Amino acid sequence: MTGSALIPRNSLAWLLTAQVVVLLPHLPRLPIWVAVLWMVCALWRVQIQRMRWGYPGIVSKALAILVSVVGVYVTQGTLIGLDAAVLLLLLLFMLKLLEMREPRDALVVIYLGFFLIATAFLFNQSILLALYQCVSLLVLIAALVGLQQTSGRNDPGRALRTAGVLLAQAIPLMLVLFLVFPRLGPLWAVNSPGQQATTGLSESMAPGDVADLAQSGALAFRVNFEGPIPAHEQLYWRAMTLSQFDGRRWSHTAVGSGGGPGALQVEGASIGYRVVTGASHQPWLFSLRGATSTTDELVLTRDFMLRARRPISQTTAYSATSWPDSLLDPQGLDALQRRLYLAFPEGSDPRTREWAQTLRRQYPDDAELIQAMLQHFNREPYHYTLRPDTLGEHTNDEFLFDTRRGFCAHFAGAMTFALRAAGVPSRIVAGYQGGEVNPRGNHVLVHQFDAHAWVEAWLPGRGWISVDPTFQVAPERIERGLQEALRGEGSFLQDSPLSGARYRSIGWINNIRLAWDDVNYRWQLHVLGYESERQLDFFRRWFGTADWQRIAIIALIAAAVVMLPLALWTLRPQKRSNDPRKRAWNKLNRRLARLRLQARDGEGPRHWHARLVTALPAQKPELDAFFDEYVQQTYARSVPVADPASAAVLRSRLGSLLQRLPRKRRPGPVTLID
Repeated sequence: MTGSALIPRNSLAWLLTAQVVVLLPHLPRLPIWVAVLWMVCALWRVQIQRMRWGYPGIVSKALAILVSVVGVYVTQGTLIGLDAAVLLLLLLFMLKLLEMREPRDALVVIYLGFFLIATAFLFNQSILLALYQCVSLLVLIAALVGLQQTSGRNDPGRALRTAGVLLAQAIPLMLVLFLVFPRLGPLWAVNSPGQQATTGLSESMAPGDVADLAQSGALAFRVNFEGPIPAHEQLYWRAMTLSQFDGRRWSHTAVGSGGGPGALQVEGASIGYRVVTGASHQPWLFSLRGATSTTDELVLTRDFMLRARRPISQTTAYSATSWPDSLLDPQGLDALQRRLYLAFPEGSDPRTREWAQTLRRQYPDDAELIQAMLQHFNREPYHYTLRPDTLGEHTNDEFLFDTRRGFCAHFAGAMTFALRAAGVPSRIVAGYQGGEVNPRGNHVLVHQFDAHAWVEAWLPGRGWISVDPTFQVAPERIERGLQEALRGEGSFLQDSPLSGARYRSIGWINNIRLAWDDVNYRWQLHVLGYESERQLDFFRRWFGTADWQRIAIIALIAAAVVMLPLALWTLRPQKRSNDPRKRAWNKLNRRLARLRLQARDGEGPRHWHARLVTALPAQKPELDAFFDEYVQQTYARSVPVADPASAAVLRSRLGSLLQRLPRKRRPGPVTLID
């Protein structure tokens, strides 16, 4: 017998199917040569099973491993990191097909498949992937069941049904463990060298960058407010400040945000809210003006931003409280801060500097100067557009006095430069403005096209104040959103024809989009966001304790309550079979156990029959009739399936035999033969 014959054909079919379903979630990230390699491995394995090709030799296997390692290095540029490690694991998962000779080799492939299911969550934690991976688990378990089937009992349907039962039995324990097991950092929280920022914002900004970002309908984050949702024009979501200008780009600097939190003077009413954001692989977060947070993983920076202690590499939920009327640094700026927020390159934008100095002579008061600049944007023929003209060397000069067409970054950058030229400390704030209310979940959706930039200027006694020159040019952008501001131009999401947000005016499409968003929001909040803090809140609310010793006892009790009934049902001594022949065998065995004549382990029907005839000679006719019928139905058929008529005959033979059997063992020796 060849080694391949030891792996049932049914199990091989399940293994190949399992490889397909496990690899599919990784397919968008895999180079084409990996898919080609899998097809070669699958074809070779099938040919081995058909005894047409042989197993690869040691030279072929060494060459395959070398080619795989080189391919990973060429594709990823490194052999270190999660991306490279997952790709190597996928390649080993494929190549192991060619090495399978015995069932234990197939077990290695199946166990690798279970591990690869988890690695898919390194890159995506959506509810759709979670549902799909349940199917992957089902197929892998079916492959495991099929591996235990013999060639005579090769039943793919039965393997799938058994896998479904096993998976269903595991769900209650899985839920208990999810709720009560201590929350550890998930596998997908590990950073990868190849991961890039996905928020759309970057630490530097040229005039056209935000305009490009506005063409994306991707979701940036969701917000749930503790009270009424503020008006659209009040939702300025701060992410970072841009304080350094090189003549074309504004950039974020550590000087502006480092050195501990700034002086926040709380005034006015507060707004409480909870933000749920996906993995951005960057540390900045989103908050309204004057924000504070009690979440340990967050810090308040010198420029009044909420920032994570480490890059956000998983779906994160955090609570914050903001005071929109609060004063930021009202007592003054130190010398380093003043130099930072007044700096600009010498020789850049001479016309803008001359204009700013002219305004300064007319308006010596800083507040009046700011109002004069805002009135300039409001009264002059500026146009808000996603299709601005290309700017040359002096970007602010050409925008302010020549093209006068631009996006929020143009207006914010030009005004910040002019304020600095006039001697007013100022900076750009980059983030998002507005958001779409989802009435189903009563939360706000903030998309990438809501990206926005505005100006903060420092005034004596008032600290940093927010001003938005974009509002002077296109107030509908701030009050009703980007789609309304660009309605006449028709450029809203023109590069994203499949984005659902583009079709918000179509009622039924919008209803489906918002309903699905609500499902995803609850998934992120209650499943992906179920971290240590929320778990402890759950224990306090339902069990009145956050003590881990008591929680451990509760967990053990919950697990026992869930698993004990299932264990008793699975391991019950009189477990009922769907096979009428097996039920008849078990029933006779239980009855004869009273006479100490039960079947021995591994004993066949003919051997047991001979023992019983010797011990119970008076019942020989009934014993012969029953065992002849049993053997005929079990072993004399090409397909071992009992039909109802045959089952009725067997039950009749069993009934006649049971009526003739004594109720209990008679005293005296019983002679048995082996």
